[in-house]
Amino acid sequence: MAKRPVRCAIYTRKSSEEGLEQTFNSLDAQREAGEAYIASQKHEGWDALPVRYDDGGLSGGTMERPALQRLLADIAAGAVDVVVVYKVDRLTRSLADFAKIVDAFDGKGVSFVSVTQQFNTTTSMGRLTLNVLLSFAQFEREVTGERIRDKIAASKKKGMWMGGPVPLGYDLDGRSLVINEQEAATVRHIFEHYAALGSVHDLKAELDRDGYVSKRRVNGAGRESGGQPFSRGALYLLLQNRLYHGEIEHKGAVYPGQHEAIVDDTLWNRVQAVIASNRVDRETGTGAAAPSLLAGLVFDANGERLTPTHANKRGTRYRYYVSKGLVRGEWSDGGWRLPAGDLETLVQNRVIRFLADEGAVHDAVSDGTNLDARRRMVGAAADLATRWQTLAFERRRAVLCGLLSRIVITTDGVDLMLRPHAVAAVVDPMFQSGSSVPSDDPGGEVRLHVPAKMRRVGKGNALVIGGAEARSRKPDPALLRLLAQAQRYRSLILAGDGRSMAEIAEEVGIGASYFSRIVRLGFLAPDIVRSILDGTQPIELSAKTLSLGVALPVEWDVQKRKLGFS
Repeated sequence: MAKRPVRCAIYTRKSSEEGLEQTFNSLDAQREAGEAYIASQKHEGWDALPVRYDDGGLSGGTMERPALQRLLADIAAGAVDVVVVYKVDRLTRSLADFAKIVDAFDGKGVSFVSVTQQFNTTTSMGRLTLNVLLSFAQFEREVTGERIRDKIAASKKKGMWMGGPVPLGYDLDGRSLVINEQEAATVRHIFEHYAALGSVHDLKAELDRDGYVSKRRVNGAGRESGGQPFSRGALYLLLQNRLYHGEIEHKGAVYPGQHEAIVDDTLWNRVQAVIASNRVDRETGTGAAAPSLLAGLVFDANGERLTPTHANKRGTRYRYYVSKGLVRGEWSDGGWRLPAGDLETLVQNRVIRFLADEGAVHDAVSDGTNLDARRRMVGAAADLATRWQTLAFERRRAVLCGLLSRIVITTDGVDLMLRPHAVAAVVDPMFQSGSSVPSDDPGGEVRLHVPAKMRRVGKGNALVIGGAEARSRKPDPALLRLLAQAQRYRSLILAGDGRSMAEIAEEVGIGASYFSRIVRLGFLAPDIVRSILDGTQPIELSAKTLSLGVALPVEWDVQKRKLGFS
């Protein structure tokens, strides 16, 4: 009786894109070695599948690899019996990811073989050896990262410039910054005129009128960028960049730089004093008691800015991003009034996803950047994504202002306009609000779209984040009090002592009509009550709409439909 064929999938991977354009590259060599090994096991019925699982230019530190995902899908479908790789680290360099992969293999009875290391995960010894090897690989990667961070920190303390986009006013001489006198004159002009005008808005208008533009750059591929009018965010960062004062920043500490200053002490101190005096501002809200993270970045599809505003109700502060027309009291069908917390959470989550996506970051920094620099930037971006929730407000705002040119609200979602050339700057651990970022060509921006839906709420339109199923994030105290009140009134009704609703209402000190409306809420559908207790009710459902809105029937399905639960 003939043996059942053993279907063998060969997986190959190469970390960099260098050499992939060759007729016979590293991926081909790995596959050839795998095919030879499979041929040596022909007596066992091994047969190489014709499907190629090749990941070129992708790190082994992530599972987000197209060919690997196809392989796992085919394994789940029962189309593979053995996975063959040239070396273990071709499959993954992460011990945690390896455990997930092996679990997926075990679930379908798939064996794993390394051609050069003679491992087979069907044996306990093979699995132990693989775990040890992967532990060392992960340890090596972490130690390398620590060495790089320590070297950067030591160099910064010596005042050395550690790379990144060369700021306006300087050129690169070897690895040192030297003054570009023509651009330095522009930098001094910007500082002097801001000190005189006291407003970035007025400064930008003047610079645009006089034809001042950002630094022109040419990457390694000969492609030009920059030379665009300054954005207000870029000007704000430029005016606080300590490089121009001859200093280097590192994690909040400031050290004398080895480069020459462009701005003298007197002018620098004048400008910083003006910035400090303007820090609490109605337009931006960045110095307020409850600052707005996205101030100055949010626009509608027509280019009108949404202004941060707030309202105080019963001692609670509610923040919003509101269309200027609505702020002025003008009715507008296209006006927006968006809960600030919801929008800020959505934007931050999307930025975190981008920073954690090695492929997306790699693509963004690939222009004219060498391989080692790209690897450092990808690692720094992933580290920034991991630490995002622990970052200070100022650091998060600086990254968002540097990374995003604007955030556009549309009827079907939110568009984050990302500046690829700014990625290298903002992922630097030393990047702060005073750090400079290069300008991008407007056509070179990347759009990160987040789907969402619009609903009419009050005088404006509210964005229901994540579509119709979007919910608030925490219980509404007013709704909780209303439910408790309704349950108390219901218990009085059900006590069975023969009193009428009017008599009970008089006893508790409220009108009979109001008592009747509230007691109905004691008979809400259990799903509705549970949702309110969990804080997952529709975002537009408030205590006011629940108590004073349309009368609710006793049918639970109709209640849920009328209140926006379905």
